[in-house]
Amino acid sequence: MTRRALISVSDKTGIEAFARALVERGWELLSTGGTLAALRAAGIPATAVSDVTGFPEILDGRVKTLHPAIHGGILARREEGHLAQLAEHGLDLIDLVCVNLYPFRETVARGATFEEAIENIDIGGPAMIRAAAKNHAGVLVLVDPADYGLALQDEVSQTDRRRLAAKAFRHTSDYDAAISTYLAGADEAGETLPEHLTLDLSRVASVRYGENPHQPGAIYRLGTERGPVLDARLLSGKPMSFNNYADADAAWALAQELAAQEDQPAGTRAVCVAVKHANPCGVAVADSVQAAWEQARDADTLSVFGGVVAVSRPVDLAAAQSMRGTFLEVLIAPDVTPEAVAWFAAKKPDLRVLVADTAAHPGTLDVRPLAGGFAVQRRDTRPWDDLCPEVVTVRPPTEQEWGDLRFAWAVVKHARSNAVVLAKNGVTVGLGAGAVSRIWAAERAVANAGERARGAVLASEAFFPFDDVVRLAAEAGVTAVLQPGGAKRDPEVIAAANELGLSMVFTGSRHFRH
Repeated sequence: MTRRALISVSDKTGIEAFARALVERGWELLSTGGTLAALRAAGIPATAVSDVTGFPEILDGRVKTLHPAIHGGILARREEGHLAQLAEHGLDLIDLVCVNLYPFRETVARGATFEEAIENIDIGGPAMIRAAAKNHAGVLVLVDPADYGLALQDEVSQTDRRRLAAKAFRHTSDYDAAISTYLAGADEAGETLPEHLTLDLSRVASVRYGENPHQPGAIYRLGTERGPVLDARLLSGKPMSFNNYADADAAWALAQELAAQEDQPAGTRAVCVAVKHANPCGVAVADSVQAAWEQARDADTLSVFGGVVAVSRPVDLAAAQSMRGTFLEVLIAPDVTPEAVAWFAAKKPDLRVLVADTAAHPGTLDVRPLAGGFAVQRRDTRPWDDLCPEVVTVRPPTEQEWGDLRFAWAVVKHARSNAVVLAKNGVTVGLGAGAVSRIWAAERAVANAGERARGAVLASEAFFPFDDVVRLAAEAGVTAVLQPGGAKRDPEVIAAANELGLSMVFTGSRHFRH
């Protein structure tokens, strides 16, 4: 019997060579629409599905394969009863289904209208894929061009058929998840979280292991979202590790927030953020990448060793050479000059040098694992300009203090709670993060700063339950403090600041980060 293959693909990668190889092996091809036109244009004989069904495509192509002549041929078991029924109705078997779906994700990603997105929801394709996958014992189902070669073998094992069927069901499941997520977002307008939330994840990178060598790990994309680190180009160095991705993402997020915060014309100042274990350990704003790097490095030379660094401006050769004496895992920037790339490749061959797209932004969801589920929230993207800072002490901040307070507020927002940051002249001088009490976080930041605390400002991501942090800060030489406010003892905290001559500002907004 002549074997028949139904081919209808949106992604036409490799399809002509595959179809030609099938014909050479004696297969009869059925096809539809654009795929049929492409095959015939390439001189490959193919029969239109409408000739098989005896019914034309209708409703602007919405209905063309939803017919017993198609689904009967796919779903029939290769046993006497089903074969007899096909013969009774004059239907033939379909032995291979090669289908991939309308480009719904791509349509949404390019900003198409709601109506256009709806028209790119495939109906017949998923039905054929699911039918073939259900009947995989007798029908080969192909949704990935990488599997075309397998179908050209003389025999395909049941193990491979089952694997292809599982892949097909994943394909349609992911597709439905993308549609569900899009429709829920359009309905909710981004204001609330839906009752049912499907995470549409596709693997984009393999890593040697997860956080530790005994943990398998991989990197996934959520739906069609683009990520600055997820989609960064590796110019030099070793492949990224699981922890590299996490730290680079944290460093880049803070660098971009500070770059956007600059009051001066875009690009006139450079930001450098050094991160260790997802916490900033040295941050600086300066007139050049080299100067910003050197100040961020000197903020904590011990912690920056083995760290991940993000900068907001292109890295030139001078900036690259200034990193000579420090071991770093990753450098991520909006661009790196060819001379700098060559220098890194020769002098720091293990350093991962990444270029990220400044236009790529993380999505709105912050998803964190729980045993048996996930905690989901909207990402903390509240900008400084959305706040209404209130000076609550007799002395207001000076112009320099205001600038440093705003800088420190951005940094502390990206540090793990409890967190306290000391900053001076656009450079972090002391950081305390991940502490179980606020006073311990402050003590760590002050100890980290040493004499550099004199004349610095302090920012805390949450309120002060007592006046102990204020007194510690004043003793260390801090001159201004920024915190959300809202504690029961706010009057005592404000009184202590006035007593000690500090300026204090309440933001009215906290930034817990666990």
